[in-house]
Amino acid sequence: MQNELAFAACEHTRTLWSSVLLAFFKAKQYRILFLIYYLELKSGQRDNKDDTIKWIPYNKLYDIKYIEESDFSKIYKARWIDGYIYKWDDNNQNWKRHKQNMIVTLKYLNNPTNIILKFIKTAVSCKVCGITQDSKTKNYLVVLDIDNCKRCKIKCNTVYFQHNFDDWTSGNNDIDKFIQNTQLSAHNNVKGLIEWIPYNKLYDIKYIEVSDFNKVYKARWIDGYIYKWDDNNQNWERHEQNMIVILKYLNNPTSSTLEFINKIALSCKVYGITQDSKTKNYMVVLNINKCEKCKIECNAMYFQHNFNIWTSGNNDIDKLIQSTQLSDHTTHDIFDALVWIPYNKLYNKNILESNFNKMYSVKWYDRCIYKWDDNDQNWKRKGQNVFVALKSLNNPASITLITAPYKIYGITQDLETRNYMVVFDFRKCRMCKTECSTIYFKNNFDNWTSGNNDIDKFIQSTQLTVHYNAKDAIEWIPYNKFYDIKYIAKGGFGKITLHYKVNHYKCDIKLYGITQDPETENYIMVLDYAGNGNLRNYLDTSYNELSWTNRLNYLHSIAYGLKNIHDKELIHRDLHIGNILRLKNVTCITDMGLCKPADYDASENTKNKTYGVLPYIAPEILQGQNYAKTADIYSFGIIMYELISGLPPYHDVSHDINLAIKICQGLRPSQLFRESHDPDKYDVSNDSGIRKQIEEAERINNKLQIGSAFLTGLGISYETHSEAIYTSRLLNFDNLPQPKNSDDYYEVNDNIVSMKFSGINYNNCKKLFFQID
Repeated sequence: MQNELAFAACEHTRTLWSSVLLAFFKAKQYRILFLIYYLELKSGQRDNKDDTIKWIPYNKLYDIKYIEESDFSKIYKARWIDGYIYKWDDNNQNWKRHKQNMIVTLKYLNNPTNIILKFIKTAVSCKVCGITQDSKTKNYLVVLDIDNCKRCKIKCNTVYFQHNFDDWTSGNNDIDKFIQNTQLSAHNNVKGLIEWIPYNKLYDIKYIEVSDFNKVYKARWIDGYIYKWDDNNQNWERHEQNMIVILKYLNNPTSSTLEFINKIALSCKVYGITQDSKTKNYMVVLNINKCEKCKIECNAMYFQHNFNIWTSGNNDIDKLIQSTQLSDHTTHDIFDALVWIPYNKLYNKNILESNFNKMYSVKWYDRCIYKWDDNDQNWKRKGQNVFVALKSLNNPASITLITAPYKIYGITQDLETRNYMVVFDFRKCRMCKTECSTIYFKNNFDNWTSGNNDIDKFIQSTQLTVHYNAKDAIEWIPYNKFYDIKYIAKGGFGKITLHYKVNHYKCDIKLYGITQDPETENYIMVLDYAGNGNLRNYLDTSYNELSWTNRLNYLHSIAYGLKNIHDKELIHRDLHIGNILRLKNVTCITDMGLCKPADYDASENTKNKTYGVLPYIAPEILQGQNYAKTADIYSFGIIMYELISGLPPYHDVSHDINLAIKICQGLRPSQLFRESHDPDKYDVSNDSGIRKQIEEAERINNKLQIGSAFLTGLGISYETHSEAIYTSRLLNFDNLPQPKNSDDYYEVNDNIVSMKFSGINYNNCKKLFFQID
């Protein structure tokens, strides 16, 4: 018989034979096997595995409940954990299933010997999911999908409601029938149905009033209302969990009372009926009333339903706040409504203004109401834990209108003084009229201090000027925010410390802030770290690898940095190659320790009060004249020489008063950049001359076609005089001559300088830079 069945089966059905054999061994009954196999052959639609009949282990069924007895066979309802087979999943190498935990019907097979003819007819009108066996009684049961709706011919809402009738009861037959009738009418639309709502699904139940001789309460409903049937989860999908609802007592739950419910439904949405677990009174569960003005549930309605959960303790203030809330008929953003703000929601109180009516800054945990959130059934807020201002109300008894410089959020009461205070926003910058960076910096001033009033003021002043670009501000950085602190070297005016700051910044020599060593109590500037060191170190190790293009790019970067300093009306006053750092592929100016405003009239610039590195200091500064931008340009000219030659200026002579005298007389390392070193010619108001020199050098460079050639002929093998000092120091020189044009010096001493101080052949370099054929 098995061979005949196998021969008759189509190719697809034979692929399922292994599962049929499994059913055979499970069933231990030949006729059960035959029934399963017959229904496999009968299903017809081979591409649709919905029709596949399976042996279903009894432990895959749960919530099994007796329903009725039909045609001498007991009928049960249950849920099937796995759900039906949908298709084969190649990735997981298993059957893919749909509708897990689906509702199914179980029919007893009283006599398995007669089951074939009896249930073939059943399989024609109803989907057969499989066969199972009761683990206790050992009876076999057919597992059927629930019937379609007789009216809709599909599984509509009424089918799912009907199969849940046994899962609930109100304890009152009239109420049960009333609820069931609404559900059996909800074929394609659930809007008109009501449901039985267990009382423990309601919370925050509070008495409101008596209306139409019925007590009225407000509550929150955990589940929310039914929206639609969810096939994937095999349950009802609900919206607006924890929603606010109204409860109205039903004094006499008779048929006339149920007619009263129908009347209520004309003006209000009725969600269901519940029963007070203590009083046993039945209650209608309604949505909150619609606004009489808007005819919808606007913000005013949500505010109104919260009136009984707060009070200021002052009737006038309560009325003022409530009136602003009842005037907000919008359904979106809230602008003018005030709220009562509990004082314990405010913290970090600090005085803003000390006068007869003090103002304070505080942080507010909750922050302002933004709009009503239907999903969370609560007010949505934004900007938690931000600063707001407090201002005392002088006479709350006569309050009709509150005035404040900015948006008002609400009113609070100081728990100690019992004074009422207005809570308002003061975050808008008076200059920008918006919440710019300076406001956030200012609100944080009380949270840090350097311990030094001048440093605090300096940091705060930078922060109060960065309205739109916070990266330009500096900050106080606690020393414990650094780690891996290692000593590197000693600079002109202090130690340079390597640090790895937690927060990373863009690659630029930038002053991030100031910190203090807790052991030495020295204040330290926190700068970006240039791992390649200064430009002098780089020339000493990699000079022969530099192309002309590299050198010109470095000069461009230095000139650009110097221009930025001068554009801010500052003078560096200590520009030398040791203060030029290499950060990746750019050069940056650093060590602004002596930097001062351009109009700074400093008495220390007189004789015997000159600081710096002698070879880079302009002759008029050595004379004791005040600094000007031209002094920085002179220093730049020395750096230009050094970058091209690779040699430190005046490396083979003592940096003493004799060198200072010669510099004042016109001595220069080379004639290559005579114009920038001529005191009669470099008195310029901007740095355009620097750019012109570099651009001219680039033009000659391109003409001579040496842009990528390496200057291997200019070696940097040199010896430094023991008294050649290249760190900034105090220079005490008296009786120096007046500065002269460098040409005057060269006319007398050209045979002395051209090689000795430049280290290169002047005539060759003159052709290289300035001769255009």
